[in-house]
Amino acid sequence: MKLNIQEENGFKFLDEGEGEILILLHGLFGALSNWSGFTSHFSKTHRVIIPMMPIYDMPLKEAGLNGLVKFIEAFIEFKNLDDFTIVGNSLGGHVGLIYTLANRDKVNKLVLTGSSGLFENTMGGSYPKRGNYEFVKKKVTYTFYNPGVATKDLVDEVFETTSSIPKCMRIVAIARSAQKHNLASELPKIDVPTLLIWGLNDTITPPMVAHEFNRLIPNSNLRFIDKCGHAPMMEHPEKFNKVFENFLEQNKVLI
Repeated sequence: MKLNIQEENGFKFLDEGEGEILILLHGLFGALSNWSGFTSHFSKTHRVIIPMMPIYDMPLKEAGLNGLVKFIEAFIEFKNLDDFTIVGNSLGGHVGLIYTLANRDKVNKLVLTGSSGLFENTMGGSYPKRGNYEFVKKKVTYTFYNPGVATKDLVDEVFETTSSIPKCMRIVAIARSAQKHNLASELPKIDVPTLLIWGLNDTITPPMVAHEFNRLIPNSNLRFIDKCGHAPMMEHPEKFNKVFENFLEQNKVLI
């Protein structure tokens, strides 16, 4: 699916389809293309919106969770969105959780996949080394159960990003902000239907993290996908879509 990226008022985003609104939030090294399998499927029946978070170019002093949440709040206000489902992967899940806690009146459902917020083994225990292609390739591959998902294009994209000192500084600042921001005490306040879709072989946010989210979020359901790492919507898009579809059916929005 070719992504039609729009630019308005300083925001870059994808906005496809009509109907119930699904807002997708990507991770630290994520991109809009991470959600291509999801978007091509659900944009036929829903309005799928993916804001591109300014991870690599936001002011350094704002590079952290609070800055990203403010960005999402500004984007949602600009687009005049209400009564939507948030779907967040990794760092995007963390941002989605904080947004939901602060804006309960706007969010009707929450979906987390490989979310940070409790524990995260960032990039396999260390930050990517600038200028070291093999190191970056190893760390990108570590994200998935099937190493074939870490295509050369994907590795090249991450390598290019981590070759920039300013971008690396922001990546490190945001990653550290996420690691310090533990949401355990706040999660019981989440009262919207919540779905946890986790890779059974996730080495960055392992299955024990999913179980802890499930324990702490009152109205949550946990579903594992076997032979799957940290980004189930990329590694097993059809299974991910099926689990998500069942969740929507069980939690229909009454109009």
